[in-house]
Amino acid sequence: MPGIIGKKIGMTSIFAADGKNTACTVIEVSPNVVTQIRTEDVDGYFALQLAAGEKKEKNTAAGELGHFQKAGTGPKRVVVEYKDFERDQFKLGDTIGVDFFAEGEVISVVGTSKGKGFQGVVKRHHFAGIMQATHGQHNRLRAPGSIGAGSDPSRVFKGLRMAGQMGNVRAKIANLEVLKVDAEKNLVVVSGSVPGPKNGFVILEK
Repeated sequence: MPGIIGKKIGMTSIFAADGKNTACTVIEVSPNVVTQIRTEDVDGYFALQLAAGEKKEKNTAAGELGHFQKAGTGPKRVVVEYKDFERDQFKLGDTIGVDFFAEGEVISVVGTSKGKGFQGVVKRHHFAGIMQATHGQHNRLRAPGSIGAGSDPSRVFKGLRMAGQMGNVRAKIANLEVLKVDAEKNLVVVSGSVPGPKNGFVILEK
């Protein structure tokens, strides 16, 4: 499915005419530049490469600078490829803006969830814990409990829910409604929440 790159600004709420309050997320969609057009003859497949987000030249490799200069634009922070655009719809250097979406449309948003570091089983997997502080329990309220049998199978099965790194993974939220499109400020307001922190880049897919 085709899409563009945006930046999460934050959350707010919108009141409908009937008084219903809907939580929503504001996403800034600065003009996405077509920085490369993949073709079957050269790359073996068709796709559009879009880039967004300003980046300083001193923090950009020389090869990347030349790549962006071919498209007539400055260095960008995020580069994404989409295979589902129509052929001959855009040319190298063209921009795709917030008018790519329409109010009432249903889209999906992809982002990287907030990293929460190393967490235990109660926070990470919603375990209940021991649930009591008496009967010989000492500092075991948030313990995972037994993790397997002894002599048989004599090991811990792979994939067992245990403590570990939580968050900081690619997440996709589907079926979000576009509540409002502000072309002057390059803003899109979608219903519900989207993954990632404020000012984090997300991908909006139709």
